[in-house]
Amino acid sequence: MKRFAILLACAAIAFGAQATPQQDKMKACNAEAKGKKGDERKAFMKECLAAKPAEGAASAAPASAACEKSAADKKLHGAAAKSHIKKCMADAASAPK
Repeated sequence: MKRFAILLACAAIAFGAQATPQQDKMKACNAEAKGKKGDERKAFMKECLAAKPAEGAASAAPASAACEKSAADKKLHGAAAKSHIKKCMADAASAPK
């Protein structure tokens, strides 16, 4: 049985199996969760994976980085930083394009 599973996995790799949208979302959330640990990471991952993709999903990453930088510049930590980032992201999403 293990041999069959290994053979199947190798075949999928060899034929260039495409990642599902859920796998792509998990990869993106993992990248954003870098540096978070424990319960904070768990809560972030749950919220991130449950979130519906925004229309401008490609622009979400730069906005996220800018909001995190803003929180760091203001020397915010913990709940204050999380709250600031959440509000910053909401403002960025509602801003006219």
